[in-house]
Amino acid sequence: MAKDFIELLEAGIKANESDRFRQHNLVVVPNSGDMVISGDIHGHRRNFERIVTYAALDKNPARHLILQELIHGGPEDQKGGCLSFELLADAAKLKIDYPDRAHFILANHDTAFINNSDVMKGGKEMNAAMRSAMQRRFGSRTKDVESAIERFLFSQPLAIKCPNRIWISHSLPSDRMVEKFDFSIFNRKLKISDIVRPNSAYLLTWGRGQSGKTIDFLARQLDVDLFVLGHQVQETGWMSNDKNLIIIDSQHNHGHLLHIRLDSQYTMEKLKGALVPLASIG
Repeated sequence: MAKDFIELLEAGIKANESDRFRQHNLVVVPNSGDMVISGDIHGHRRNFERIVTYAALDKNPARHLILQELIHGGPEDQKGGCLSFELLADAAKLKIDYPDRAHFILANHDTAFINNSDVMKGGKEMNAAMRSAMQRRFGSRTKDVESAIERFLFSQPLAIKCPNRIWISHSLPSDRMVEKFDFSIFNRKLKISDIVRPNSAYLLTWGRGQSGKTIDFLARQLDVDLFVLGHQVQETGWMSNDKNLIIIDSQHNHGHLLHIRLDSQYTMEKLKGALVPLASIG
């Protein structure tokens, strides 16, 4: 069982690294087709299934699917251990099947797992909860499985850049840290030190509450007009600053996804019109 799990993630790592649209830590998609974008999933299997069903990659050869923050949440074993590593394996399988159209973006819970730093969700420290479930599942091979998960998470790109000037990342640097952000991180090999506080991949995945001034600055630096983020919990499944930022959340019953055309230009109003409630998907 552990052997199969490790081999699956190893294949997923190769698929992440060889994605033909990947340029260092960015995935730059073409100006044709369309894209389905999830918010944070956090182990919510039903929502993951809805997103995959909606995307229907097998029937839509020009469609891309963006997934983020799959771990930490969802079903538990009998002792309260987090089983979200099972969902991660399913997502890796999707990447293997559609290596140039299923994409991930690095998230803060991913960096927390790689660094084994505390991260709380629902009053529970999620790394401990997930590692305890893995110990019960994989026994003496647990460390090998953990290593495969860490390497898979680390192999994810940092962001997606679309030809219609839309940027997708888990979050953005916060106001007080944006001056410390190294924009060259998107154009070079990622290092483990990058995901450690206060370095740039950490700042990108953990930042919250960006002001309009900061978002405008980042838009100029990254040469984009609109940002699509996750990271911040949205009880209604999404929020917008009504100018250039939309946050989507896919981890609960009010979760949403975003469905955009890559050959169309978007205003914020048009982007909000592209939201799809997950509960509407059979």
